[in-house]
Amino acid sequence: MLYRKVPKTGDELSILGFGCMRLPTKEGHIDEERAAAQVRYAIDRGVNYIDTAWTYHGGESESFLGRALRDGYRERVRLATKLPSFLVKSPGDMDRFLETQLEKLQTDHIDYYLMHTLTGPQWERLDALGARDFLDRAKADGRIVNAGFSFHGLGADFAPIVDAYPWECCLIQYNYLDEENQAGTRGLEYAASKGLGVFVMEPLRGGNLGFPEAPPSVAALWDEAPVRRTPAGWALRWVWDHPEVVVVLSGMNDEAHIDENLGTAGEALPNSLTPGERALVKRAAARYRELMKVGCSGCGYCMPCPAGVNIPACFEVFNKVHLFGDLEGSKDSYVMRMSGVLQRSGSGFASQCVECGKCLGKCPQGLNIPLILKDVAAELEGPDLEERVLEMARRRNIII
Repeated sequence: MLYRKVPKTGDELSILGFGCMRLPTKEGHIDEERAAAQVRYAIDRGVNYIDTAWTYHGGESESFLGRALRDGYRERVRLATKLPSFLVKSPGDMDRFLETQLEKLQTDHIDYYLMHTLTGPQWERLDALGARDFLDRAKADGRIVNAGFSFHGLGADFAPIVDAYPWECCLIQYNYLDEENQAGTRGLEYAASKGLGVFVMEPLRGGNLGFPEAPPSVAALWDEAPVRRTPAGWALRWVWDHPEVVVVLSGMNDEAHIDENLGTAGEALPNSLTPGERALVKRAAARYRELMKVGCSGCGYCMPCPAGVNIPACFEVFNKVHLFGDLEGSKDSYVMRMSGVLQRSGSGFASQCVECGKCLGKCPQGLNIPLILKDVAAELEGPDLEERVLEMARRRNIII
């Protein structure tokens, strides 16, 4: 495992951080036995930065992590969680959330406490409610050690937030498709120039850049490289190639993926890609932009949908249609996942959208979700949708 230093704290953090937003699940909840084994496995192999948040896994992630980090594992890591900024309505809410998080995480301090999903307007609202005083007070009494923020706003709003408080760190979305999106490369470099430890989320853009088999036209590009790497390996190496990046978070939930990422994190030195490799990644990025229809990262902040639409899953299947060109196979996958047949639960089809607009404003990518759901329904549903659902149920001997 390679480590990089946070400028203001001196902490040497593993360049691979374990993100606890996409843990393995079973029957709609975290598969605690498997997830705890994965977290501990990663720590035993050098990961020392663990990231969670109030909202992850419907509020289950922090409590799970409190249990998973027993038996001495808490003392081996720097633990990060986030104030649910969007739920703060009064000054007292900030202390209330923090106290509850300390209890859920079974700890007396948070090593890196972040203001969650900041935009320019969101920071202005929190600042007016006394966010700076709250952070100063919580640091003074030891409940938090370092303060930071995660950013999901417009690029122009990033630097003013960096300059608004003596933050120790920030968390930004960054990958080879997002060099100019949100904070982007300019924000990355600005935050680093101010001494902030820059942590990165969505290095695989919700998994789209890390499918084991890349889309054929992208795979052909990777085949040109003299060094063989997986698609995830290319994406992670590209982020770690930037010396300003301290930690890259990966929402790991598969043992093979954890091993792969650990292997990459043992050799991804800054500035280690050749000029030819960087040029190849740019070509791959251009091809992905041509293929992908939705810039969804699968974060789930748009959920739950009042009408029951499984928005991230709809967008995931829609993207795969265009990444891999298998329309009929994607239609079957769409019916299987959205009908609720497999889980014997309610359906989540795109056509269920009633355009209530409650998802708008929640999406960190700024997507017009209702409009895109119309495109999903038009391409993946069609007049034979009901027949497909019934056939899927018949094949599994399920009565609906």
